[in-house]
Amino acid sequence: MIEWRVAIPFGVSMILLAPLGTWINVKLPTKPIIVIFALFTATAGLLMLSGWRPKSGGLSSRQRILLGITAGSVLGFFAGLIGRGGGSFVVPLLYMAGLEAKVAAATSAMVVTFSGGSSFISHIAAAARPVWRVWILCVIAVFLGSQIGSRLMAEKLRSQSVKLIFGWGLLGVASLLIVKDVLLK
Repeated sequence: MIEWRVAIPFGVSMILLAPLGTWINVKLPTKPIIVIFALFTATAGLLMLSGWRPKSGGLSSRQRILLGITAGSVLGFFAGLIGRGGGSFVVPLLYMAGLEAKVAAATSAMVVTFSGGSSFISHIAAAARPVWRVWILCVIAVFLGSQIGSRLMAEKLRSQSVKLIFGWGLLGVASLLIVKDVLLK
């Protein structure tokens, strides 16, 4: 289900720009970064729930590559800035660019594997002091959850259900970030 003409340039661009975002992250206070992330997350969630898509037909092969490079560069920077893979931004972007929700989710999973790795390495090199036991447990949980979720999505869910789950999940994350890390701190 992966759209490779988008995924490869997207992933490579994200890998290359994540270290720049990390470098800037180290120089910024935490609250603005959390607010930026929460706003992007809420916007992505609202766009997924609204069902908005551009009016034009499918993207040409060249447009898919250009989308991968351009969006990958911008989102790679933000992935490094916030220290995540960026999948919560990739899926809505790919969906709005005309990919079906399931294809967008599958393509995003491949892309964020590489950008998340680049962000992880950048943060370790820049300033992080990892608690390895927690990180290893998180890796195991993410791996198991992704295996279960991808099989469920591919075999049981319709694209509309994927959009609803993803949209509401993003809005929930954005709300928690704003309340817990901005308003209550």
